[in-house]
Amino acid sequence: MQYLVEQYDTEHTISYPKGSRESYEVNNWLFFLNAGVGPMQGQANHFFRYAPEKVQYGIDRYQNETRRLYRVLNKHLEAANTEYLVGNKCTIADIAHWGWIAAAGWAGVDIDEFPVLKAWDERMLGRPGVEKGRHVPTPHKMKAMLQDKEAMDRAAKQASDWIVRGQKEDAKK
Repeated sequence: MQYLVEQYDTEHTISYPKGSRESYEVNNWLFFLNAGVGPMQGQANHFFRYAPEKVQYGIDRYQNETRRLYRVLNKHLEAANTEYLVGNKCTIADIAHWGWIAAAGWAGVDIDEFPVLKAWDERMLGRPGVEKGRHVPTPHKMKAMLQDKEAMDRAAKQASDWIVRGQKEDAKK
């Protein structure tokens, strides 16, 4: 992402000039996402939705860590009193975080626990570019699916079956 932004966002539409305080702050949030939110929420997804056996320790551990990371985001947005993670400009850091935050419920995390982060999520979803981009390459159905328990259960079962099949195939290699 950093490379693409440096190469193609020369007018700093979703970034700040290289070397600026804001540019470093955007990178800090990208690292926060890649070292924290993504891996921890990914594990919450796995243990909550996909694991063939329910392991409550794993569910609790990763949902709680995801909540802790969401609290960091919520507290930052509240203290900064800005619309986005770095100032009042939507950056690659916001775009990168949005997919994970939009799927909070899939990981078993209630976004309502984080009102400032929820407002940020809604603000992001209200952006025409996010609305358009979230449907590429296929329609983004996460928000609607989170309102339909049967649809969530079907999707989780399909994904779990795919993961288990893949693990069995990998074990044979």
